[in-house]
Amino acid sequence: MSAAPMLETRGLTCRFGGVTAVDNVDLTIAEGELRCLIGPNGAGKSTLFKCMTRQLRATSGDILLRGQSVVGSHPHQIARMGVAIKNQIGSVYSGLSVRENIWVAGRRLHRGEHLERSVTAILNEIGFAEPSRFNLKVDALSHAHRQWVELGMLLATNPIVALLDEPAAGTTRDEMLKTIKLIRRLNESATIIVVEHDLEFISLLAKRVTVLHRGAILLEDSMENVARNPLVREIYLGKQWQAKQ
Repeated sequence: MSAAPMLETRGLTCRFGGVTAVDNVDLTIAEGELRCLIGPNGAGKSTLFKCMTRQLRATSGDILLRGQSVVGSHPHQIARMGVAIKNQIGSVYSGLSVRENIWVAGRRLHRGEHLERSVTAILNEIGFAEPSRFNLKVDALSHAHRQWVELGMLLATNPIVALLDEPAAGTTRDEMLKTIKLIRRLNESATIIVVEHDLEFISLLAKRVTVLHRGAILLEDSMENVARNPLVREIYLGKQWQAKQ
């Protein structure tokens, strides 16, 4: 008997009045997978994430973590199960230093010397190993650096599933490449779903892509095949992708 998927939705639907933001979505994510989720603005990507973590309550359907339904769980309970989310608006502690942010996140899992070793290793991975860097207040950092701190906080909590909403938004190409490196590092121990708009980022990161349109899954395939699909070109990629060819 095969193992249950790490994360699965069955007929997941979320309506706001007369608007259907997520429409009967069946999504299956295997353990250890790194999946990208794309679609035009308003396709329902962020709403789907928030339904998965119960920040929003779906109108109908089921959400399963390793085969067990979590629709009756509260957000904090799902977080304790090991499901982490990085929303578009960061959740770092702006008044604390970089090191303090990583330490606070890591303290949920580690104590004593183990915590100190973990924090030091993560600071090195995100590029803040020197005291002149890790003592900086997070609210003084650039957008990309704040993103890396938040990814470092996820590494410190060792989630089994990480949902990343636009982690490369507003970054330069070099910053994007470092973000990809950190996401791959996180993927060594966590199943990951990434919502993103940057096509180069997606093509470099994910083997499999899910396209959402009007709240429903349009197709799932490799980025190469997705980019060739005429309907995807029409509704989402269009001139953006063609200009890169």
